[in-house]
Amino acid sequence: MVPVFIWLLINSTPSLSSTGRWVSLAVFVLAISTDGLDGFIARRRGLITNLGIILDPIADKALIGGALVTLSVLGVVEWWVTALLLVRELGITFYRFAVIRKRIVAASGGGKLKTVLQSVTVGLLIAPLTHVWPRWYETLTTGLLYVTLLVTIYTGLQYLVAATKHSNDEPAPADVPHA
Repeated sequence: MVPVFIWLLINSTPSLSSTGRWVSLAVFVLAISTDGLDGFIARRRGLITNLGIILDPIADKALIGGALVTLSVLGVVEWWVTALLLVRELGITFYRFAVIRKRIVAASGGGKLKTVLQSVTVGLLIAPLTHVWPRWYETLTTGLLYVTLLVTIYTGLQYLVAATKHSNDEPAPADVPHA
């Protein structure tokens, strides 16, 4: 759904009459909802797979990252905000993949809150509501975007602290004599 969503968003305008913007919002909500539902069903039925563990965060990052980049291209989100959000997201994802053979780094409560905040924020930024509540809508979306940015950075730092603590708790490898 990500390519369809991005295409719809790029080819839409934020006006109230913009059918394309509403459709892109509907595709975004459907994609983010099915991701959450898929994870819920997998956990509840014990259907968690190694492939799912790998693909789920990639799909999340593709959807949220694609939305943020597209919104930056459209001038809705400043590039520095998108860059900070993507650096955190990609950094933690690469870290998870780097240690996946040793252990699974599960999403923390803060990480789940971050995902919900990102989803709601992106959804509101896509919604063509600027003409309905011009000042209220801009204040809400800007404030929510900065809260989302702070939570995203904070939870990224939490992962780094936990990773450092975990690596310090691991026993040092035995000394091997040099030949």
